[in-house]
Amino acid sequence: MWSLSVVLNPLLFLLLFGYCPSVTIRPKEGWQVYSSAQDADGRCICTVQNMSQSIEVLNLRTQRDFQYIMRMESQIKGLRSKFRQIESDRKTLVNKNFQELKGKMESLQPLIPVLEQYKTDAKLISQFKEEIRNLSGVLMGIQEEMGAYDYEELQQRVLNLENRLRNCMNKLTCGKLMKITGPLTVKTSGTRFGAWMTDPQASPKTNRVWYMDSYTNNKIVKEYKSLADFVAGVESRTYNLPFKWAGTNHVVYNGSLYYNKMQSNIIVRYSFETGRVVTQRALESAGFHNVYPYTWGGFSDIDLMADELGLWAVYATNQNAGNIVISQLNPDTLQILNTWNTEYSKRNAGESFMICGTLYITNSHLTGAKVYYAYSTKTSTYEYTDIPFHNQYFHMSMLDYNARDRTLYGWNNGHQVLFNVTLFHIIKTEDDS
Repeated sequence: MWSLSVVLNPLLFLLLFGYCPSVTIRPKEGWQVYSSAQDADGRCICTVQNMSQSIEVLNLRTQRDFQYIMRMESQIKGLRSKFRQIESDRKTLVNKNFQELKGKMESLQPLIPVLEQYKTDAKLISQFKEEIRNLSGVLMGIQEEMGAYDYEELQQRVLNLENRLRNCMNKLTCGKLMKITGPLTVKTSGTRFGAWMTDPQASPKTNRVWYMDSYTNNKIVKEYKSLADFVAGVESRTYNLPFKWAGTNHVVYNGSLYYNKMQSNIIVRYSFETGRVVTQRALESAGFHNVYPYTWGGFSDIDLMADELGLWAVYATNQNAGNIVISQLNPDTLQILNTWNTEYSKRNAGESFMICGTLYITNSHLTGAKVYYAYSTKTSTYEYTDIPFHNQYFHMSMLDYNARDRTLYGWNNGHQVLFNVTLFHIIKTEDDS
């Protein structure tokens, strides 16, 4: 048996939860009904509909239909009785007229069980109105809790905040090293000596890793698409360099590998994209082939590195009595842009790295090493420091800073490790250059 609820509930469902255009929220207009959906981009769409008018129209229609059906009650029952009588003698009727009469009867047939329940179900209208009043209060509470912001406005607020943060970061001066923590052991592979690195100039979506095992008699560079592939040992490409390298102090910068050509003071720039040497240039007066290495030896005379300010070479010369010389290089031509002479002996340095134009030097490659000396190329001054770091595997043969990651990459006795650095920043004023 059908009931009024069967007829009205789908209608109410469509009214309450069907799609409707968004309208301005005015609580005094009546009941507010919300529905939600997602657009093609997965964003939430919230819609609002005023139900007051719809319910009043439904109420008027129900009263009108009730009076109409009551008048039809006796007629339908009479028609039903007449139809049964006529159906008993079909031969007396013209077939066409019979079919028309039968169609009308079939269309009226569903109204009979509705009529039987109509009087009791008529109360549903007032119940619906009361339920929607309650729903209105709940939804208004949700509206107050959510606030008055839609998706576009919230997105704009996020973008504005991001721009403010970027502007704030641009006002930070280049950082000064305060602390080194770690290491994090990424992988254990290769010999005791080697180098591994990423490109600080690469886009954030690119994180290729390059791996160069040993400090001499090798010219094979392995490439991995990501750090995860590096850990898993999944190589993406292998490069066979035209010249063997010396030491472990290579650097990848803006898509090119810079390294010291074996048994020379020549710096080679090798393009990974073209697979060939782009340029090479001798570093005038620089010692090589274990004349001025770091404390561990390994032909580490010339150390190539990069930071926020560009490409650098750290080495020693006879003219500077074997003390460390810092030169900033043009990444394209390898020409020296500027040079600074320090008073720190290259042979007494364990390793070194550049951060924001300042060279930091460790006093040993063994256990107990610390960052002991810092030379600023901005002020051409130095200071002694005391910044310890944990030499977990007792022998550091490579330590380089990556400005994009703000981490130190290390080769620690056959272990590839990462150190986190803490930098001190000063906010620039408008008077600062």
